[in-house]
Amino acid sequence: MRHSTLLAAALAAAAWLIQTPVPAAAAAAAAAPQAAQEQPSQVIESAANDMLKALDGNREAYRRDPAKIQGLVDQYLLPHFDTQFAAELVLGRAWRTATPQQRQRFIDAFYHSMLNNYGSALIDFKSNMLKVYPTHYPPGTQNAVVRTEVMRTNGSPVSVIYYLRMTPQGWKAWDVHIDGISYVMSYRQDFQSQIAQQGLDAVINRLEHGEKPAAISKTTGSGS
Repeated sequence: MRHSTLLAAALAAAAWLIQTPVPAAAAAAAAAPQAAQEQPSQVIESAANDMLKALDGNREAYRRDPAKIQGLVDQYLLPHFDTQFAAELVLGRAWRTATPQQRQRFIDAFYHSMLNNYGSALIDFKSNMLKVYPTHYPPGTQNAVVRTEVMRTNGSPVSVIYYLRMTPQGWKAWDVHIDGISYVMSYRQDFQSQIAQQGLDAVINRLEHGEKPAAISKTTGSGS
């Protein structure tokens, strides 16, 4: 699939989720000129390679104790993810009616859940079999899509697609699709009915207790 088609789909999904245009970030490029010069594919390749190489160093230990992945996630993934923007997309209207305390609790719980599950999915990927399809976006571009392919330890290829936006700190990912499953959409679809019936605090409590959408479980080949 061409990058332009993927980008159009990503922007349409974001606009539908929040029902407002994707925020412009013209000042972002000026605020971070050095980061803006880096292509989105370079950002993703660097972060993914660092994470996978760290996993390669002691993969079995991370399988036995998935909680250890948190440290790798904090070090290698968090700096490259726009967790607040992703949280706003997941909650939609509920974000606008949430209190500041609820918003912060949700961001913290959602970040731990989404990135830890993503890190768990990486346990079965090989660092030496990561293929990142180059992207070349002109200066001033605010949204990007990066396609990658990785190989599981059992030899099966997996498509991993990242959706990014320009921020004052440079390119940040706000969603990842593994084998066609969107993390943001999976969380949103799983939470909406519960928020409507039980309120936002019920969803936050679920996240804080380690629960995750059923669709996300399919992406974590380690079963964590």
